Amino acid sequence: MLLVADPDTSGVQRLSDALGREGVGVTGVSDGAQALLQAGALRPDVVLVSASLPLIGAVDFIKAIRASRPMPVLLGVGEGHAELAVQALAAGATACVAMPYRLHELLPLVQATASGEANGNRVIMVGNVELDINAYQVRVDGEVVHLPLREFELLHYLMRNLDRTVTREQIMRHVWQASGDNVATNTIAVHVKRLRARLGDTDDTVIQTVRGVGYRLAAPRLDPRGGQP
Repeated sequence: MLLVADPDTSGVQRLSDALGREGVGVTGVSDGAQALLQAGALRPDVVLVSASLPLIGAVDFIKAIRASRPMPVLLGVGEGHAELAVQALAAGATACVAMPYRLHELLPLVQATASGEANGNRVIMVGNVELDINAYQVRVDGEVVHLPLREFELLHYLMRNLDRTVTREQIMRHVWQASGDNVATNTIAVHVKRLRARLGDTDDTVIQTVRGVGYRLAAPRLDPRGGQP
């Protein structure tokens, strides 16, 4: 989940609608005081704050988050915000992103930051499943599970969207870099079935099918001995 703090409420709504279509949940607030309250209450995966944040400014917000509720913070900057960006990064901001926000720039940064990749963490842990992006390797309870490349990328995408339903269209776009018209309709189902078997998800409770929509990854507790070589 992404928390967006920006006084431009209409812009936040447009961003929320666009990111929602990509499977990213968004909560918007209009000032730094609300942002601090919601950051504590919601524990979002990532916070995106505008450089023009009122009441509690962006730099002070970042300092407060770093002191009490460590979580990734992205800073939205425009023209004239160069000095503030330097101060924000020094205070602990994860990265800066240009305003007005462009979905093709913001979405990968939000996803990478939420998974820890933007900070150089190339290993994702979900339950007892460990996915090493650099090594293209998956372990379950420390035991290596060999996945073909496409299944690895599918698992990576599902792990980055833990407990969120992703549509078949989103999977096609992010894993196959294609539209549904260019890939056989049962392709995703076949790969999900194989991935479940390799991981030992024998009752489909980890990679869950959301009928008529897509799939959702629940925090797994898998037995790799139930998988396939």
